[in-house]
Amino acid sequence: MNRESHSITETAAIAQEIFNTTATPKKKGATVLALFGDLGSGKTTFVQQLGKLLGISQTMQSPTFVIMKSYDISYEHFRRLIHIDMYRLERPEELERLGWEEIVKDQKNLIAIEWAERVEKLLPGDCIKIQFKFIEESTREISYGL
Repeated sequence: MNRESHSITETAAIAQEIFNTTATPKKKGATVLALFGDLGSGKTTFVQQLGKLLGISQTMQSPTFVIMKSYDISYEHFRRLIHIDMYRLERPEELERLGWEEIVKDQKNLIAIEWAERVEKLLPGDCIKIQFKFIEESTREISYGL
């Protein structure tokens, strides 16, 4: 499905739509949202809006320099939103050093990974792939498949 966003409000609505239709707890392992797209294409804004949807009231910034941030949530079946930014990492193995194997095993984790193309070989086969594309200053295209 392809959607265009012209504002943060529209991105929030798309985050809600994707969450409602795809982010259901699995019998085994975390729910992983793999975010693909160029710099400035809307990945961080999407995760921020997802965080608001999940009740996170603190300011969520991209974890570009810290690589990973974890937020406690109490939303139906999920207990943590883990936001990972792979922009600064050069090899997929660097994600493993952050405890990836344990994080991805916990079905109560909802994980959003920016720059997922850098760790594609480590992503679970059932991850939800979301593509972001910069169209113009106020327009982004967000695509995902179910």
